[in-house]
Amino acid sequence: MADPSSYRPKPGQIPDSPGVYRFRDEHRRVIYVGKAKSLRQRLANYFQDVAGLHPRTRTMVTTAASVEWTVVSTEVEALQLEYSWIKEYDPRFNVKYRDDKSYPYLAVTMNEEFPRVQVMRGHKKKGVRYFGPYAHAWAIRDTVDLLLRVFPVRTCSAGVFKNAARTGRPCLLGYIGKCSAPCVGRITPEEHGELADEFCDFMAGRTGAYLRRLEKQMMEAAEEMAYERAARLRDDIEALKKAMEKNAVVLADATDADLIAVAEDELEAAVQIFHVRGGRVRGQRGWVTDKVEDVTTGALVEHALQQLYGEERGDSVPKEVLVPALPEPALPVQEWLTERRGSNVSLRIPQRGDKKALMETVERNAQQSLVLHKTKRASDLTTRSRALEEIAEALDLDSAPLRIECYDISHLQGDDVVASMVVFEDGLQRKSEYRRFQIKGFEGQDDVRSMHEVITRRFRRYIAEEGKTGEWTDGEPPLTDGVPLTVGAGADADAMETVLAGTLTEDDGRPKRFAYPPQLVVVDGGQPQVAAAKRALDELGIDDVAVCGLAKRLEEVWLPGDDDPVVLPRSSEGLYLLQRVRDEAHRFAITYQRTKRAKRFRAGPLDEVPGLGETRKQALIKHFGSVKRLRAATIDQICEVPGIGRKTAETIAAALAQAAPPAPAVNTATGEIIEDEEPDTTAGPPGDPVTAGAPEERLGQET
Repeated sequence: MADPSSYRPKPGQIPDSPGVYRFRDEHRRVIYVGKAKSLRQRLANYFQDVAGLHPRTRTMVTTAASVEWTVVSTEVEALQLEYSWIKEYDPRFNVKYRDDKSYPYLAVTMNEEFPRVQVMRGHKKKGVRYFGPYAHAWAIRDTVDLLLRVFPVRTCSAGVFKNAARTGRPCLLGYIGKCSAPCVGRITPEEHGELADEFCDFMAGRTGAYLRRLEKQMMEAAEEMAYERAARLRDDIEALKKAMEKNAVVLADATDADLIAVAEDELEAAVQIFHVRGGRVRGQRGWVTDKVEDVTTGALVEHALQQLYGEERGDSVPKEVLVPALPEPALPVQEWLTERRGSNVSLRIPQRGDKKALMETVERNAQQSLVLHKTKRASDLTTRSRALEEIAEALDLDSAPLRIECYDISHLQGDDVVASMVVFEDGLQRKSEYRRFQIKGFEGQDDVRSMHEVITRRFRRYIAEEGKTGEWTDGEPPLTDGVPLTVGAGADADAMETVLAGTLTEDDGRPKRFAYPPQLVVVDGGQPQVAAAKRALDELGIDDVAVCGLAKRLEEVWLPGDDDPVVLPRSSEGLYLLQRVRDEAHRFAITYQRTKRAKRFRAGPLDEVPGLGETRKQALIKHFGSVKRLRAATIDQICEVPGIGRKTAETIAAALAQAAPPAPAVNTATGEIIEDEEPDTTAGPPGDPVTAGAPEERLGQET
């Protein structure tokens, strides 16, 4: 890797003006392109102490071998040049959105003598009007089939058109009235061009005026008693309305806008775009990208705008672009969009009303797109194998870690401290092996001690299970009930398998809970947590299980005893798998912690009665109506409740007598004691902080 100081420009060489810069590697390949309002200030950020840079930026500047720049007059020019260079050089460290699929468009070839309506994919061509994109090609064909009744535009290929012109016979669509048959001269090129213009106007959202004109013609035909023509116009109107119904009205004011939403995590980002024309959603598309550079949401939006409108001109750029976050600065991007459209473009964040509601829908689609992408990526066998190999190589393991266990600690300001253990086998979740722990060794908040306790308890159980199962150790055969198992050459192999299987399972046939050791233990945290986990394993004499930690802030992998972390590439499948394992452990831990806290909030006097289950507690409350009345009842009256014996009734009465009743409520205006009945504390009050926004969540942060 190169030292950035070896190619740092001399002081005063970098101009203090807008421009675009390129980092090149030792082979002169462009690896990063960026723009800046001030080249001097921006480039100075790259040549500070490498240890203070973000890991992704650090990797880029140490990979580069030189930097060069081009000065421009305005920030808009810098934006245009940056887009051109990213497209030309395809730099490895720039954000590059990749389409989830090649989206189909409805295209009208206005550059031909007889324009043709067809489905098109790929790069856009000059002189062709595009509508969409659509999710499916069949959706385009359904829409076109309805509109051809009113706008019988040519849809056939060039070969079919020439053959019909040669034979003088139109195709089937010409016979049934869904094509004006320009191939045989039924309509002139000028008339067919006007028909194509009307088709494009309708698809562009200018539907109201055309429908009103058809309705007026229908009424005039009816008054003239030209009922056949009136009926045809009536059917045309119905066909157009049916085609319009395929796109729901989402904005009442016939707005033309594009709505862009971003869903992201530390490694990837998904972008969803809804194209709204005439108040209706006319198309939808989405992209996914690896975050190979340190970018904000505003920067992701800027890159999406460049890709979306970099090749567009005129009406293809809408009057309004709604985004979740504005680029920084936003004015040059807005000016660039205005220049490409030829008129003013509004770039803003929706704050209220229908546009805000529609933006929430787009955001949900972006989240779903990211989840779907992660699911597909995780389910791919080749990808999982590569991830395990990368982890083994990065951590210097002897073999790929086929079983990975991850541990996380969760609490709320030291209360309800719990831990989670999640298991991934062959890169996939093994939810039946998940385990939860309550921290019992001490009170208060100490993630390091908690991690040591959890690892100790888990592997102490493993050692105990290993002793029961009698797994081969040091070349000795396994034990069954303390007796070595030996099988001769002529023994029944099925019998041996049955004996071994029995030693690894519970009495009901399920696997023993802690019988299988992992090849890799991952802890959520940095050096202190890793050291605690390693110390726990050493104390138990376990030396064949690797340990590492994944620190969330910079996604650094820590190994025991190392002063510096292992930094995996941001595009690494191994890092992606470790992140999924860590995030799943965090989710599982915090879910358990919230459940435990909610149960504590809902606790009442009856919860202190030993041996009293939920069913009998509900029966007592139903019989007496409240805890206050139950406290006032005699033992004989308590025994009248089904399922409550005399001994249990005595225990209940004693427990309620020891529990002090709550202080009475007082009307502060009159001083009167309010004699309200006690609420049902077993079911939780209506304002339960667990469901109504717990004040504890405002006081402290869950971890």
